[in-house]
Amino acid sequence: MHNTDIIVIGGGIVGSSVAYGLARHGARVTMLDEGDIAFRASRGNFGLVWVQGKGYGFSPYARWTMQSARHWSALASELTQRTGIDPFLQQPGGFIFFTNQADMDARVQVMQSIQASVDEKYDYTLLAPAEIRKRIPTIGPKVIGACYTPMDGHANPLRLLPALQQGARQLGVDYRYNNKVQAIDKRAGRFVVSTAAGEQFSGSKVVLCAGLGNRRLGEFVGLNVPVTPNQGQVMIGERCAPFLSYPTMHVRQTNEGTIQIGDSLEDVGYDDTTRLSLQQAIAQRAIDYFPVLADMRIVRCWAALRIMSPDGMPIYEESTDMPGAYVVTCHSGVTLAANHVFTIPGWILHGESAGMIAPFSSARFRVPNEAQS
Repeated sequence: MHNTDIIVIGGGIVGSSVAYGLARHGARVTMLDEGDIAFRASRGNFGLVWVQGKGYGFSPYARWTMQSARHWSALASELTQRTGIDPFLQQPGGFIFFTNQADMDARVQVMQSIQASVDEKYDYTLLAPAEIRKRIPTIGPKVIGACYTPMDGHANPLRLLPALQQGARQLGVDYRYNNKVQAIDKRAGRFVVSTAAGEQFSGSKVVLCAGLGNRRLGEFVGLNVPVTPNQGQVMIGERCAPFLSYPTMHVRQTNEGTIQIGDSLEDVGYDDTTRLSLQQAIAQRAIDYFPVLADMRIVRCWAALRIMSPDGMPIYEESTDMPGAYVVTCHSGVTLAANHVFTIPGWILHGESAGMIAPFSSARFRVPNEAQS
C-alpha cells in the first residue's frame, strides 16, 4: 500500500494542472495515469487560450474563463522558470471569421448576451474586411467580417503538458504511468485506489481528472459525471514563413511555424478515426479564410475526443456520499489550466473560492423534481 495525502486520477493536462497546483500548496500527491491507451484529449487539442463566446447562457463560466486567461501569463512564466520548458503563450487577441451574414448576426447576439451578463469588462470588436486586412493582410475575399477579442491567445500544448508534469515531479508528485484505476473504496476514513497494475494507493482525498473515464470512476464515490465524447479532427500543415500573428477559431500558426487547421464537431461515440470527407471540408474552410494555404502540404491529421458535459461546461464537485472525493473535468483544459493550478487546489484543500466553483456542480443537470426528492 502506497500512502499519500491526495490521489489525482488522470495524467493529462487537467490532472497534471491539479496535481502541480496541489503540490505548490505542499500537499503530498500521487498522480495515476492510465497511459497512452486512454482517449487522451491532451494529445489532440487545438492549443487555444480562448475566452470569446464561452459562457453564453451561463455567466459563471464566462467569468471563470476570463479569470484563467488573465492568470495564464503568470502560469507560463512560472513553468518556464521552474522547468525550463516554455509553453509559448501568446495573447494578442483572437479572431472568428464569417463568410455569411447569418453566422455573423448570430455571433453578435452571443457576444452581446455575454457582455451583458458579466459584471466586468468584456471587450469585443466587429471588423469589416478592410479593417481585418490591416491586421491580417492574407485574409481571403470570401470573409465578410470578423469578431475580435483582446482576451484570446494560444499556447503550445505539446510543451504545456510536459512542463506541468515535470514541474509536478520537481515538487514531489509521485507520477505513476500505466496505472489504470480499477476500483476506489473508502476504508477507515481513507480512500483506497486499486489499479490494473496490481498496486493500491491510500489517500485522505481523491480527485477525478480522468476525462471521459470520470463517468465510470464517479460511480465508485457517489459522483454523477455525465460526460460524453465529441470528436474533433485537426490537420497540420507544413512549416512556412510567418503570415498569421493571431490565433483564430479554425486556423492558427504555431510557434514552430506549422499551420494547425480545425476543427470539427461530431457525435460519433468513441470513434477517433479520421474521415477524408470531413478533412476536405475543414481544408476548404481554411482556404476560404486564407487562400495562401491552397498549395500547402498536409503533414499529418488526427481525430481526438473532447470531454463534453450536457451543457459543454466544466463539472467541479465534491461528493456528498463520500466527502473528500472530487471531480474536475472540462473540455477546455488548456484555457482553464491557470485556474486548475491557482484556484482549484485551494478549493480542494481548504474550501476556498467555493462560491465561485459551486455553479459548476452536476446538480445543474438534475430536473427540478429530482433535485427536490
